[in-house]
Amino acid sequence: MLWLQNILSRTSEQVIMEMNLVRPVAAAMASILVAGRSFRKKSLDISGAIFAVFVMTIHITVNYRFAAILLAFFFTSSKLTKIGEDRKRKVDADFKDGGQRNWIQVLSNSGIATLLVLITWKLVGAHDYCLDAKESPLLTSLAGGIIGHYCCCNGDTWSSELGVLSDEQPRLITSFKPVRKGTNGGVTKAGLLAAAAGGSVIGLTFFLLGLVTTNCAFDVSKKQLFVIPLSALFGLCGSVIDSLLGATLQYSGFCTVRNKVVGKPGPTVKKISGLCILDNNAVNLLSILLTSLLSSIAFSYVF
Repeated sequence: MLWLQNILSRTSEQVIMEMNLVRPVAAAMASILVAGRSFRKKSLDISGAIFAVFVMTIHITVNYRFAAILLAFFFTSSKLTKIGEDRKRKVDADFKDGGQRNWIQVLSNSGIATLLVLITWKLVGAHDYCLDAKESPLLTSLAGGIIGHYCCCNGDTWSSELGVLSDEQPRLITSFKPVRKGTNGGVTKAGLLAAAAGGSVIGLTFFLLGLVTTNCAFDVSKKQLFVIPLSALFGLCGSVIDSLLGATLQYSGFCTVRNKVVGKPGPTVKKISGLCILDNNAVNLLSILLTSLLSSIAFSYVF
């Protein structure tokens, strides 16, 4: 029974260190499986898959609920991207089969949240916690920023992917004038409803998993439900901010040769709206940043 004696002789610190190594290794393996599957399904290109492994590993290692909302965004948005591909191909000048996201898109859609997750890890390690601004205002604010981040990402993606399939004529959010499908800043009622629904999925995922991973006091537990309507609000808010930036700081024009809306001016392009200041990735990043900031403030007041 020498092996048993060796196990019993180990210090508690050694056991804890070994346990702490298991979680990141398991997180990395799970991330590789998810990213590999997404690469095969053409949801990610090779650079996007590599960055996705890095981002998912951090989320899973630090906090299961943060990982869950990241995966909820990734899987639902990837699924919706594949719906109606033939119709989207006719509208989107930059259409890619499966929506193949590269490392820049992965980073712009997860970079801010990853930074906030790492700050959370520095403060409390890999422990989950209840949303309670009275007990832990900084942690609640950080969680609000992370949730708002993915509400914006999911809401904007749902809005874009489902809104373009709507038979409704898009209207430019700054002037409400009818515009062609694919115009940056063009919105529809269906798209706005989809944005709210996309945000609520993030909040619902966070809330349901919290029933297992946290043990809140009764008065604090009741407040946790507010994360769902707040998430719906910030899904909509993120989509609106993205549309406002797209209509003003991102160029849209109609190419008479390709018969599509394009994002750069040219001799065969008639301007529809916007300026050549931001591209799509920059618009996404800025809208995420603003939504995360607003949600962080809101969570510190509500909870």
